[in-house]
Amino acid sequence: MIDGRVVIDAHVHTPHLATLAPSWVEWAETFAKDYPWRDVYDAAGEPVPERLDRLLAEEGVDRALLFCEYSPRATGIQPIEHNLPIVECNPERFALVANVNPHLHFPLVGEVRRQLDLGAVALKLHPVHGAFDPGDKDLYPVYAHCSDNGVPVIFHSGTSSFPGSQTSRGNPELLLDAIDYFTDLQFVFAHGGRGWWYDVAAYLAQAKANVWLDLAGLPPKKLPEYYQRFDLARLAQKMIFGTDWPGVPGVRRNVEALAGIGLPDDVLSNVLAGNALRVFPRLTVTT
Repeated sequence: MIDGRVVIDAHVHTPHLATLAPSWVEWAETFAKDYPWRDVYDAAGEPVPERLDRLLAEEGVDRALLFCEYSPRATGIQPIEHNLPIVECNPERFALVANVNPHLHFPLVGEVRRQLDLGAVALKLHPVHGAFDPGDKDLYPVYAHCSDNGVPVIFHSGTSSFPGSQTSRGNPELLLDAIDYFTDLQFVFAHGGRGWWYDVAAYLAQAKANVWLDLAGLPPKKLPEYYQRFDLARLAQKMIFGTDWPGVPGVRRNVEALAGIGLPDDVLSNVLAGNALRVFPRLTVTT
């Protein structure tokens, strides 16, 4: 907790460094600056669960959602199995997020089911790094399965700096039909439409009950600028806190910066935890 508020970081990456493209480490070091994320890793470049648990506890993080990724074109393959020891270390702090790539997994629903059976609380799609259309009808069985089982879908919305990315795939409009068709399925736009889609993502979050914005990678002090066409306090009712760890100068620093932009207390508490608990029904918090 930070200042008496529960904190859920809904967007955390803890890959084995050997599985990554060099650009990923460069990204982490650039955006983390002097944040000691490297202290979590051993000499072989693998995260030490106890170190990560201790660091996030010191940062005030009650829950962290761990992402895996299957994007050989861009960042590499970080299988969900690599995150299992972290969850086993402290299942009250860590939870898994599944990931599939239609270029690699077939049948898709079978792989989604397998990862959910490992304990994943959500599914992440990364069409920008995976170079696929998130609105393709081949993904509809996946959306149907997630809808039937109360599993939200997190979608990378917006740009990415990694070589091999296809930025056009990050357009939130690609999911318009799926959002309207699967009205019981919660869609989370990771990075909130970063780049030139802030307005699209924000409009959809306000217009559609099943659309949410994840703040990962967005400096909190910049939110009034990014969403200047919207009532920020109203829009924040559909926001979920996330950092894109380790590419962040500190979780606590982001929380404190978010608290400094003038959101009402109840709205701030919901951004930090309440909204995540509504959107991710498989997620619980013990404080």
